[in-house]
Amino acid sequence: MTTEQLPEIVGAGKFNVYTGIGTDSAAGAAVPTAAQLGLEAPRFCAACGRRMIVQIRPDGWWAKCSRHGLADSTELDSRR
Repeated sequence: MTTEQLPEIVGAGKFNVYTGIGTDSAAGAAVPTAAQLGLEAPRFCAACGRRMIVQIRPDGWWAKCSRHGLADSTELDSRR
């Protein structure tokens, strides 16, 4: 994986990672303020829209999609 690529489950995909609504949907769902500020962990997989298992830690979070694997916030910090 190159440094420009994000893991499939939190990268640009077909679904919003905070609301689970498709990005091609005409109904523009409001993204929570905490998510806009980068304080919220993703709850839905960007690739398939499935609800993910999310664990919040003092130093970040990890999120796991049953289909697309695991993403950890410590891996994403280097891409900010």
